[in-house]
Amino acid sequence: MKYHDIKEIYKSIFKSYSKPSLETHIKKIIELDKFLPYSSTYFCITNTQELKFEYISKNFNACLGFDAEDLKAKGMKYFWSLIHPEDIEVWLAALNHLMEFTLSEISEKDRACSNYTWNYRLKNAQGNYVNIIQNTTPLAFDASMKPIIGLAHYTVLSDNIKMPVTATAKLLNKQNEYETIYYNNFSQKLLQSGISNRERDVIRLLVLNYSSKEISNLLNISSHTVDTHRRNILKKLKISSTGELIGMLKLNKTLI
Repeated sequence: MKYHDIKEIYKSIFKSYSKPSLETHIKKIIELDKFLPYSSTYFCITNTQELKFEYISKNFNACLGFDAEDLKAKGMKYFWSLIHPEDIEVWLAALNHLMEFTLSEISEKDRACSNYTWNYRLKNAQGNYVNIIQNTTPLAFDASMKPIIGLAHYTVLSDNIKMPVTATAKLLNKQNEYETIYYNNFSQKLLQSGISNRERDVIRLLVLNYSSKEISNLLNISSHTVDTHRRNILKKLKISSTGELIGMLKLNKTLI
């Protein structure tokens, strides 16, 4: 697929007819970047309407080896040119499905509480393809409440890890906990056993070392229901213990 075609598909996904207004707290996010430690994660303020990066955090160079100002100047088209050729169409399909789901299934008032995750392989400055897990929280919307300005966190993982391209949407509930409302694996299935969205939330919280009682409070379900989910998860994945489950998923976080 040619990058001109990518641009047209991408623009159609995020098509907008109004200028976004940036949230004032973006300035504070940028200020805080000065105090964040170097790590394998960097963040950007993304503008999907104008196809550019409003801000790129200092960790970008440490993570990928590129110059942040160069990326800002060249924009998203340059960023796309670094994505692995085998992942481009799958990645675009994931974005398109997420946007269609958002507009049809998430109410306008809830979209400010949404959070999205997807992944792909990207070529770094050394010419090696690394795995990128991108987690984006919308900050501003167009007139039709389509998210167009986002705070995107990029976690860089080794190219030795085999990862399917997946996409996830979550909503923040009244207990201030994210609940999965959408999950799709756009590559070969790792989980072919029908793990539900609720079971994914239970798994994610187990990995964070929450007890069944704590999970029940966060997800507003009974402890008995949590334990039932735990048993069903072990049965579906054909493993014998929660410890084995947690160990497996810490190595393969795209499953959650």
